[in-house]
Amino acid sequence: MSAADGTERGTVVRGTAVRAWRPGSGAALLDSVRRSLAESGAEPTPSRVAAALRAHGRLMGDSAVLGVVESLRSELVGAGPLEPLLAEPEVTDVLVTRPDQVWVDRGRGLELTGVRFPDAAAVRRLAQRLATSAGRRLDDARPWVDARLPDGTRLHAVLPPVAVGCTCLSLRVVRPRAFGLGELVAAGTVPPGGERLLSAVLDARLSFVVSGGTGSGKTTLLSTLLGLVRPEERIVLAEDSAELRPDHPHVVRLEARPANQEGVGRVELRDLVRQALRMRPDRLVVGEVRGPEVTDLLAALNTGHEGGCGTVHANAADDVPARLEALGTTAGLDRAALHSQLAAALDVVVHLVRGRSGRRWIAQIHVLERDAKGLVTTVPAAVWRGPEEGENEGFVTERGWGRLEWLCRRGMADGPRTALGGVVEGPGDGRGRGSGC
Repeated sequence: MSAADGTERGTVVRGTAVRAWRPGSGAALLDSVRRSLAESGAEPTPSRVAAALRAHGRLMGDSAVLGVVESLRSELVGAGPLEPLLAEPEVTDVLVTRPDQVWVDRGRGLELTGVRFPDAAAVRRLAQRLATSAGRRLDDARPWVDARLPDGTRLHAVLPPVAVGCTCLSLRVVRPRAFGLGELVAAGTVPPGGERLLSAVLDARLSFVVSGGTGSGKTTLLSTLLGLVRPEERIVLAEDSAELRPDHPHVVRLEARPANQEGVGRVELRDLVRQALRMRPDRLVVGEVRGPEVTDLLAALNTGHEGGCGTVHANAADDVPARLEALGTTAGLDRAALHSQLAAALDVVVHLVRGRSGRRWIAQIHVLERDAKGLVTTVPAAVWRGPEEGENEGFVTERGWGRLEWLCRRGMADGPRTALGGVVEGPGDGRGRGSGC
């Protein structure tokens, strides 16, 4: 017989009403059981849930108890109802804007899912629990958090009233392994033949940055490229949040740390770059250049640390010098000094774009040169219109191709030439396609 509110239904077993459980029912009862378990610090095992139900005067059958257990575990363990989405191999981002609006990105743009939360309070509880698991605080006094979960997932959350209406929760998935270069070619991120050019850049130990907007695949591409580094070389990573997962046998990973609740213990990315320089790196990598650490990176690349690299947010490859200039001012470096260091430190810019369909690809590879005023500008060496334009013929060489060719030849003068494969055998006049591209 159904209860008045329609949330529970019962059968009679040996004269006692044993209630069955349906997902999403009995919110008040679920809250009571949750509080009981929280006060005792106990895990929501079937036996403990049954005991808590008996303490509240409720007798339920085995299937009903298991239903309560499942509901509680979805809130108390892992990412709760978001866990199945995070487990999907194609999902890169999970975004919660309202209890009934959970979005995912599977590489084809944002898609609304069927996952629902009971209410806004459930979203808030999940965000706070995830923040706690990352060792961070999230409450009314500190209503936002940016942290990395124990499994590597990137967490960002904002509580009301800063986030209007409901807690805003963003999770970015960090895959346990890097994609192979062949996989990126198959996915349309790298153009046909482009893998040989990228391999040549790595083998020639050219210093480069991967630029692009948010979600364009900068970290994914950089992880893949670092896997091309020779196994006898030592890679030292310095990151704000450890996201790079290069497939390489010799990687040292350093991660920044926020201040604790007393406001001490903060370790900034700039500190990590300085420490990395004392760790005998063959390749110094800054996961994302976003502040004063740009000056330390450029200084390092100007003191014999070839092949260094990192990522930077920029709308286009042409904007990278201006972006680095803006970051340099945060460290007190004037414009002329920044451009002087930049000209000597950086060789190549690899720029990624994200199309309207959500697909990501390498749109341009630029080299750097000084203009008549002594300022650094970027010059396109190879461009690709990308898969959304139906372009399958690979990079088209541009004005800077000759310089890129020269840089690769110079870098490989005393090293392996197997990666060239004709890449730098193109015309180099900016008038056509390189034969290896």
